[in-house]
Amino acid sequence: MLKNLCAAIAAAARFLSLFFLFCLSPLAHAQPAKVKIGFVYVSPITPAGWTRQHDVARLAVVRTLGSQVSTTFVENVAEGPDAERVIRDLAHQGFDLIVTPSFGYMEATMKVARDYPNVKFESITGYKTAANVAIANARYYEGRYLAGIAAGRTSANLGYVAGFAIPEVVQGINAFTLGARSVNKAATVRVVWLNEWFNPPKEREAAMSLMNQGVDVLAFHTGSAAIMTAAQERGKHAIGYHSDMSAFGPQAQLIAVTHHWDRYYTERAQAVLAGSWRSAVTWGGIGSGMVDAAHFGPAVDGATRAEVNLAKQSIAAGRLKPFSGGLLGIRSNSGDVVVRAGEALSDPQIAQMSWLVEGVVGTIK
Repeated sequence: MLKNLCAAIAAAARFLSLFFLFCLSPLAHAQPAKVKIGFVYVSPITPAGWTRQHDVARLAVVRTLGSQVSTTFVENVAEGPDAERVIRDLAHQGFDLIVTPSFGYMEATMKVARDYPNVKFESITGYKTAANVAIANARYYEGRYLAGIAAGRTSANLGYVAGFAIPEVVQGINAFTLGARSVNKAATVRVVWLNEWFNPPKEREAAMSLMNQGVDVLAFHTGSAAIMTAAQERGKHAIGYHSDMSAFGPQAQLIAVTHHWDRYYTERAQAVLAGSWRSAVTWGGIGSGMVDAAHFGPAVDGATRAEVNLAKQSIAAGRLKPFSGGLLGIRSNSGDVVVRAGEALSDPQIAQMSWLVEGVVGTIK
């Protein structure tokens, strides 16, 4: 019996030894694998603007997913060779998901993606996909149309400072003009092209030039709040873009067209965690919450606010389409019929837009 008891004690000791060895081992306390996400930004992170909105979304991913993710960003990365170098470095470091939110990053993203097939890429505003490259963009033009209503109710003399002559910028100019002319047939929009996304001194200079030409309300597709600040200084008005810019123009801002990437980035990170990430094409707008038009300024009266909000509800429900020909059709500013009466542009037609609508003063450069 004593022999059996000793054997039992020995067996128990071996069990406890293995038990404690397991409990103290790294495997027993291993945390769920983190997904490493890298963001590449085309401009510095400023208090408002394009890059700010993407970094707000990055921080939302961290808040939502906590220790399951780790993120980093590289800011002020020029499009072209610098972008490829930075994207490639992130891939080489072992990042699982790399987000490249600028149209000019598309080719660099595609090139690096071919060399790192196990890394997943989110090309924001691009149009090329691959098995490991998804694309996403927002229907900014929906918010632009609504901002045009507020602008048209304020003045017929409108201006627009544009970055590059790519379809999404052209869409915005046209939608803004159509919105303005839907409430003010005399409205015209003077366009200045910068061929840059972020250059506050040049943005300010363009704004001053337009205001010197009699423009009362400025819209823009650039990356800083310089134009809003200029409008505030001159006692004019402007449309906030990307972010609410009322802090830079408390009297100047009529409304802001804002972009919201929080949900999209969080869902894509969750898909990587779950192993369900797939290449996809996303084009969200007012209805999905990716774009909004809000943050009215004091110059916008109650009737105009109600008019804009009613139109916003109609866009979200699909009843109002900014590029619908209606009863009369839509003409370009060179006189060509670009949308026939009773018809509306399809998504592929909108995505390839290369003309300026009647009422725009300027050409595509």
